[in-house]
Parts: sequence; structure tokens; C-alpha cells
Amino acid sequence: MATTHLKSEMREKSSRSDSDKMDKDGDERGRRGGGFHRKKVCRFCSDQDFILDYKDVRMMQSFVTEHGKIVPRRISGNCALHQRQLTTAIKRARNLALVGYVSMGA
Repeated sequence: MATTHLKSEMREKSSRSDSDKMDKDGDERGRRGGGFHRKKVCRFCSDQDFILDYKDVRMMQSFVTEHGKIVPRRISGNCALHQRQLTTAIKRARNLALVGYVSMGA
């Protein structure tokens, strides 16, 4: 009878130590847990009136970081086709000095 009681206590302790390893969000590896992430939608596919043009500097600036890097597809939410077209347009605008290679900042 005493051995069964000790075994059940040991099981409780081991289950508590497993739960102590978990993060407060319920994730064991320390990442943020849960939450709903909305799928990003391509701006060019959703709005047919929005034209991708290398002469539209204001539109290009939203897809270029302050260091001059082109924002990747997974962050901007563009589809593969429009991301390729956007990259080509940004490179053309850079060649014509409409969009800078780097920002002019301190």
C-alpha cells in the first residue's frame, strides 16, 4: 500500500516538472504561442486598379526598407508573380535614380 502511494506521488511530481518547463504561453521552446495569423493578400491581385509601374516612386518606397533592401515576399504578402514584377520595377527605378540604393540618413 505504501509503495503505490509513493509511485503516485512520483507521477505527480514528474508531471509538475514537465509543466514547469513550459512557457507561460504554453509553449515548451519559448516561442510565443497561439493566436490567429491572417494570411497576407497580394496588394496587386486584390486591387485590379493598382498598377505596378517603375515610375510610381511613392508605391516603390513602401516595398523598400530604409537601408535600401527590397522587402521579401513573406513579409510584403505579394504573390510570386507580382513580387518578381515589383523587383524588376524597383531595379529599373534605381537605374533611373528614382529610387535610391540606400537612404540618405545619419
